[in-house]
Amino acid sequence: MVAADEKRADLRPALAALGAADAYLIALLAVESTAAVLALLIAGVAAVIVAARFGLVGRVARAFAAHEDTLGLFAVAALLVVAAVFHSDHFVLLLLVTVLLYSTAALGLNVQFGYAGVLNFAGASFFGIGAYAAAVLNTFTAVPHLVVLAIGGLASALIGCLLLLPVLRTRGHYAAVVTIAFALLFKTFLEVNDVLGGPQGMPVPGMALLGWSFNDNIEIGGIRLSFYMSYLVASLLLLVAAFIVVRRLERSWIGLNFDALRLDETAASCFGLDIARWQITAFLIGNFIIGLAGALFGMVGGFVAPNNYTFADSLILVSILLLGGIGNPWGLIVATFIVVVVPEKLQGIQEYRFLLYALMVIVVLLFRPQGLLPRPVRHYFPGRKP
Repeated sequence: MVAADEKRADLRPALAALGAADAYLIALLAVESTAAVLALLIAGVAAVIVAARFGLVGRVARAFAAHEDTLGLFAVAALLVVAAVFHSDHFVLLLLVTVLLYSTAALGLNVQFGYAGVLNFAGASFFGIGAYAAAVLNTFTAVPHLVVLAIGGLASALIGCLLLLPVLRTRGHYAAVVTIAFALLFKTFLEVNDVLGGPQGMPVPGMALLGWSFNDNIEIGGIRLSFYMSYLVASLLLLVAAFIVVRRLERSWIGLNFDALRLDETAASCFGLDIARWQITAFLIGNFIIGLAGALFGMVGGFVAPNNYTFADSLILVSILLLGGIGNPWGLIVATFIVVVVPEKLQGIQEYRFLLYALMVIVVLLFRPQGLLPRPVRHYFPGRKP
């Protein structure tokens, strides 16, 4: 009985935090005026600072570490509550879908950056490869759309093989330059390729599953739901699957090898690790996850163009990793909400909204360089106490 009470007590701070975050997100998405948005943002920052000062943030982090699976289900339920509140609002639901798919792409980048230490500043390019694969296959073939998602991931992973030789032959900043060059070349290739629509891009037919078109609105018991609700459910399932794979990967011997590779390649090589093999593994797994998210994102947007997958977009993905905490999947999801939602809600001050966002990132890097939610100590057996 005592052990059960202690377990429930451990969950209470995290459940309270999820409830507060859910209510805050609903309020932030509901308000329209710039003054109200700024007031909510300031109140949110102040609340987090106060919670950290009283040790509440640490208690929430420990609760998530001990009961990750249970609290993950509550987090999914919290998101569904937000979706239910805005069930007919196309803009808000599209914003949530964007957050989910960017979070999935960030998880793939996290495998490369956070676990294996493989630099990749072309994340948006591999995201675009998945989107363009969906555009071509949905337009010119009758391949089932679930298979199209998988092919989008495979296309990103296979095309990423073109970078393996230069990446493996370089180190540090030089490897980063190789991926930056690929991002610039990819955009140029799309612009001069008339088969793929050139600079104007090309349309992407929406997703269909078992005869159901995701671009059709839903009506249940007289309640009309936005068609983006279908995409939200699909994006949520993809994020949950990617999250589970990444977490299991981290806790496995593969994740241990990735950590050894990131911390000291020389020492890892001395202990018998094949450096090239594990760099290739991290690069391919990460690009596959990014490509999956990109393929679904292409169907959601209904259109792909070279300007949607630039080097600047790759920097947004990298900033999500830095802001959330490199190596912590939960931190990436929190950071993605900030990076995607805040600029959209501050459109009333178009000229300054990205300046405010940049200042926020700089402040976090100066005063909390490990990110908002630093990566915790690895747990091979979650919930088990010595």
